[in-house]
Amino acid sequence: MARAGATKQALVRIELLTMLERLAVGDSIPPERRLAVELGVSRPTLRAAIDDLAREGLLERRHGSGTYVTTPKIALPLTMTSFSEDMARRGMHATSRVLGFESISAGAKLGTRLQVSPMDRVYAIRRLRLADGETMAIEVLHVPEQRVPGLRAHDLEGSFYGLLKERFGIVVASAVQTIEPTVTSEDEASVLGVPVHSPAFLFERVTESEEGDVVEYVRSVYRGDRYKLVAELRRPLR
Repeated sequence: MARAGATKQALVRIELLTMLERLAVGDSIPPERRLAVELGVSRPTLRAAIDDLAREGLLERRHGSGTYVTTPKIALPLTMTSFSEDMARRGMHATSRVLGFESISAGAKLGTRLQVSPMDRVYAIRRLRLADGETMAIEVLHVPEQRVPGLRAHDLEGSFYGLLKERFGIVVASAVQTIEPTVTSEDEASVLGVPVHSPAFLFERVTESEEGDVVEYVRSVYRGDRYKLVAELRRPLR
């Protein structure tokens, strides 16, 4: 295990990652006592390395059972792309299941976000987003009816941005998005198939077209155990 310039914990991490390559999702790793002896390190050092991998979503501790290999988290870039586009770039097949579809009056708060009259009609659409058949997020989408006349529930089973462009000639250009840590409610947990109060990310986005019209206001809850956020940062030019 000796490698110049590396700490013991870093070396243990390398050994654990090598071991994980030989295991499948759902397999358990050996008990800490045995691993510490095999790797020639103290249990606190080993435990710290395992904790790091657990925080990264590569391992999951189960009280009274052991530590198991999990599905790696999906890196979610903070860019102007759709869920379908993000999944396609990772070689995954994105689908949507429409859970609710209705026409409502915008009201004051929603009308302000969508820049329409409070009396204008708005489609309120609730979708479950999946990748390769696995639940990823719940999305509540609000769209002014005047932007997408004749929209039907079955139209929302694929990419919404693709639908906007192909059928309605609307090209999404920009958005203002906020992100907050949250936990799943009882209803969200039931739909996503995770425990109640599981870690999650709450996304809210107001999207505009190339013409500057507000196209959507969307509120999405993403599973915290399947996602990590990635942002590319650059220092401003002086």
